[in-house]
Amino acid sequence: MDLKNKVALVTGGAHGIGRYISLELARRGAFVVINFNRSEIESREVVSEIEKIGGKALAIQADISKYLDAEKLIRQTIETFGTLNIVVNNAGITDDALILRMNEDQFDRVISTNLKGVWNICKHASKPLLKSGYGRIINISSVSGVMGNAGQSNYSSAKAGVIGLTKALAREFAGRGVTVNSIAPGFIETEMTKKIPIEMIEQWKKQIPLNRFGDAKEVAYAVCFLASEEASYITGHTLEVDGGLVM
Repeated sequence: MDLKNKVALVTGGAHGIGRYISLELARRGAFVVINFNRSEIESREVVSEIEKIGGKALAIQADISKYLDAEKLIRQTIETFGTLNIVVNNAGITDDALILRMNEDQFDRVISTNLKGVWNICKHASKPLLKSGYGRIINISSVSGVMGNAGQSNYSSAKAGVIGLTKALAREFAGRGVTVNSIAPGFIETEMTKKIPIEMIEQWKKQIPLNRFGDAKEVAYAVCFLASEEASYITGHTLEVDGGLVM
């Protein structure tokens, strides 16, 4: 899965799953633009890691929930590298509560970042991708968007919307050879999941056929596959990286 000299943008690429995606794309030869909103220090650290292995990377601040910020992010990417080949829409937030307790702001914030933010990036990246001669969009959804999750009516709605957006754009872009796919991670070991009480972790593991949480690298490997030439006949698909949780 050689991605040599391809230009990749990873939103939320500084920490968690995004960090591993950024590093793995770079290891396979891609030039990586790491988008961050507030995680500037972490972004610089990832850029440094990539440069240490001989890669090229750039960190760009942008709040993808804002239309003009997303436009600026794509413009700066093109100005630096001349093209754009791979877009990984990874940035996302959570603000969980049962709907009886969730307020409108909690719903709007999650939808604005996790769904509208993906649309913003796809909107502004569409022309460069269609002109590039090699275009891939990989949207990070979630098993919460596939099966729903109590206390996450905002998050599940946004991630289900990402799957619908993926399918719509796959049909729009197929004639120009640009593939659009999504990945739905299950429980992945990150700083976020480390906050889950151990008894809840054990309960969830019992529902996962592989009986473990995933490693962030396993999501990154799936992203690299969908970004590669080897996946050129796959589009509109949602790949569940979840240990069998929702099969």
